[in-house]
Amino acid sequence: MNMDPRVALNALTTALEEHLSASVNRRGEEDPAVESAFYSVADAFEAYEDALFAATGEVTPLDLYDEEGDADDLLDDEEDEEDEALPEEEDLLDEDEDEQ
Repeated sequence: MNMDPRVALNALTTALEEHLSASVNRRGEEDPAVESAFYSVADAFEAYEDALFAATGEVTPLDLYDEEGDADDLLDDEEDEEDEALPEEEDLLDEDEDEQ
């Protein structure tokens, strides 16, 4: 049985509010309330995404990542984008030669 996307969205909103509250009231670096709220947001998001897709065939533009694997992938992607944005040293030398 599929969940109504509106019910799932309400649960996601509630999970986000609880995460904010736990974060604001954090007691130390590894507060279990913050960790619990973090996973509640992830679970509620997955439920919403599944319900939305089942009801409409649509998805959100958001992706979940685990703290270890995908975070490294995001950093690699950012480094790749920076590399693409900067011209290579050879390209700069070629441009200087062309101008002379």
